[in-house]
Amino acid sequence: MVILEGRGITKEFGGLRAVSEVDFVLNKKEILGLIGPNGAGKTTIINMISGTYPPTRGRVIFKGNDITGKKPYKIGRMGISRTYQIVKPFPGMTVKENVSVGAMFGARGKELNAKESIKKAEETLEFVGLQDMANKRADDLSVASRKRLEMAKALAMGPEVILFDEVMAGLNFSEIDKAVELIQKIRDEGISILVIEHVMRAIKNVSDRIFVLHHGIKIADGTPDEVLNNEQVIKAYLGRRYKELVQ
Repeated sequence: MVILEGRGITKEFGGLRAVSEVDFVLNKKEILGLIGPNGAGKTTIINMISGTYPPTRGRVIFKGNDITGKKPYKIGRMGISRTYQIVKPFPGMTVKENVSVGAMFGARGKELNAKESIKKAEETLEFVGLQDMANKRADDLSVASRKRLEMAKALAMGPEVILFDEVMAGLNFSEIDKAVELIQKIRDEGISILVIEHVMRAIKNVSDRIFVLHHGIKIADGTPDEVLNNEQVIKAYLGRRYKELVQ
């Protein structure tokens, strides 16, 4: 069953077309990978879905409802959450307090008081493996722990769809493997996931399907093996030595 869909979504900034007539479909309980060179328009796709940028043209459909151009807080309340490439936890606040903010502004935020939001944060931190750091200042965390905190904040919002924007960037191989396991664990909870990533080893292992952007245009869509062996994708993005990176 389709839970999220983009229909011909286009974004123009003045005379620059960052994304051009892109169609995509995310199915329920699916992990959909999004790859492409820097500047291809990947984060712009997430920004249009989450309401940061309204599309210039096209529609974003969530559970059969047109959410095109809605404000980010309304989209968050509807059940879509996201992470950001540059991780910026709320400074001076604990890990638990950071995650509780996510709970307050998510799909059930109107139902939760401060105490209930803290409880939700504690449950989420245990789920992602950060419970031992709950009372540490968030700005004292390592890069890997900050990435996991970013995922926890999005998860605490109680979403049906999470948009992960390069949550594995800057991690070592062991940390990447743990991040892949966590993303799969989140999917097993019934949450659908769109993930942007440059780490080919990770995107191949975690994705059910992948689509590829190049200069804002979708150039491929299919299973990981189909996409990563697509000649157009190899030429535009991966390069001839890509097999050494994904095996």
